[in-house]
Amino acid sequence: MSYDPYPPHDAYRPDDVRSSPEPRRYDPYGQAPPPTPPTVTYPWQPPPPPPERRRPPRRPALGNHSDLRILRGAYRRQRRVATSAALGYFCLFLGLSAFAPALMASTVAGGVPTGLLLALVQLPVTWLAIALYEHTARQRVDPLAERFRKQAELDARREAAR
Repeated sequence: MSYDPYPPHDAYRPDDVRSSPEPRRYDPYGQAPPPTPPTVTYPWQPPPPPPERRRPPRRPALGNHSDLRILRGAYRRQRRVATSAALGYFCLFLGLSAFAPALMASTVAGGVPTGLLLALVQLPVTWLAIALYEHTARQRVDPLAERFRKQAELDARREAAR
């Protein structure tokens, strides 16, 4: 015996062509949905309790507040400053390599070419960008995040106490 997952062909026919008077509905599981029990109210039943009215919070929830927007803005500024420092120096180095080859070929103290010296300086500049990123994270972003985290915990405790 094979299982045919498709409905009978007359399920797709228009109502006036079907062989059965009642329209057939395709149910993939072979079961009809359970009937919903009728709601009956009797005159001697007490009225349903009124819906619980909650006091609105004094401060809107964290997700609806501008706190997250402030935190995202601080984090975005932090990324932009650190990225522009490292990427800006790298673009300067590439620009000088492409458009000022005489400058890059000139020698500095001890016969070291300027291009090699600028390439070696790129590593400390990257470390400086990382240090700048960590410094701004500790000074600006982390205190904001901690303040918002504490506020969210306080809001959650207030909601649980209600």
